[in-house]
Amino acid sequence: MKPLGIKAYGSIPHLIGSKLGPGDHHCHEGQHRICTEKTRDKHDLVIVQEKYDGSNVAIAKKKGQILALTRRGYLASTSPFLQHQLFAKWVKDREGIFQDLLEENERLCGEWMLQTHGLKYSIDGNPIVFFDLFSGPKRLLYNDFADRIEAHFATPRILYAGYGACGIDWALQALKHDAYHEIMCLQQPEGVVYRVERNGKVDFLAKYVRSDFEPGRYLPEISGKGEVFNYPRVLI
Repeated sequence: MKPLGIKAYGSIPHLIGSKLGPGDHHCHEGQHRICTEKTRDKHDLVIVQEKYDGSNVAIAKKKGQILALTRRGYLASTSPFLQHQLFAKWVKDREGIFQDLLEENERLCGEWMLQTHGLKYSIDGNPIVFFDLFSGPKRLLYNDFADRIEAHFATPRILYAGYGACGIDWALQALKHDAYHEIMCLQQPEGVVYRVERNGKVDFLAKYVRSDFEPGRYLPEISGKGEVFNYPRVLI
């Protein structure tokens, strides 16, 4: 059963020209223009972040309990994949931190970077980057999320934030700039995530994945080899 009765995190649509995976879809053409060409007016805040290549997970607080969840909303401890079982252990060992961080019916979503999927990373700190905080069905504004989380855990590298559109070419060029981050891609990053906030609410998200990105190429079920890790398992 899913403890929350829902998926822990939904699917983000792709900008036009982004590489689609199985079951993926593009965002509305109007949303693409708002992100990359011209915002509607002075109320559109556009935030562009690096996209990380790991396993989407969440930590929720329900009835006072801290729950480690997979993206689909199941308990990570019940997953057949080792990386999720290790995530459940990592959360359990830090339960006190998340009890203090989260209010009832909140869930914190991020990318579990322990295992190498399609890209290799250097990790200086915890093997996770958090990118969203929900209160029930409501996604919190980025600044509200960051104010709560940044003192404790890594959040995505911000490439652009402003009241105007940001072209994809510019965003991809900004990805190439070397800047310290707790979680740094050792290869060409997968792409970017656009976040549009308007009048005190998160309006929509969209992402762009580069055309030559090879998803999951280091996973055993694709490579035919053993598991590869970005972070020593013995530290979990």
